[in-house]
Amino acid sequence: MADQHVVILDETNFENEVLNSKLPVMVDFWAEWCGPCQMVLPIVDELGNEFEGVAKIAKLNVDENRALAMKYRVMSIPTVLFFKNGEEVKREVGAKSKPDYISLIDSLI
Repeated sequence: MADQHVVILDETNFENEVLNSKLPVMVDFWAEWCGPCQMVLPIVDELGNEFEGVAKIAKLNVDENRALAMKYRVMSIPTVLFFKNGEEVKREVGAKSKPDYISLIDSLI
């Protein structure tokens, strides 16, 4: 179940929620059929709660948003992109641990 503190991204809100965000943004590119993605999703939900108001945590389903996945050259999933001031500043490919994501977010705040 998606958490209300995690932004669900698509082509209609990506620019506003990510590129125009005043806060740093973590975007999880994922898909339903991806096993490692399923392991990351609960971590993403937890981060959404923990970083509320400090950083924006978001997820984007690549099957439903192929154009965005192609634009950001997401070749394998999960891929997590980190944005600051509308620019991609970091990229992590593959499932990582919660402490890994926390330290990456902390580095952007």
